[in-house]
Amino acid sequence: MAAPSSSDVTGLLRAWGQGDEDALQKLMPLVYDQLHAAARRYMAGERAGHTLQTTALIHETYLRLVDIRRVEWQDRVHFLAV
Repeated sequence: MAAPSSSDVTGLLRAWGQGDEDALQKLMPLVYDQLHAAARRYMAGERAGHTLQTTALIHETYLRLVDIRRVEWQDRVHFLAV
């Protein structure tokens, strides 16, 4: 599958930030692989024997993100940084 364009992601982020809950549902499949790669890099730096798995970290992040309301997302980079 081709990577989503930055403008597609940015448009969905802005719609979500303005209260469009459907935009989040469209956004997550587009950025999931990027989130997974970032989580994998983060987890590689953790101590041996920790119990948190990469996918669990992404799911925890998602749960925190869905509670954020009315964020003025700038673009995909801003989203991934948060």
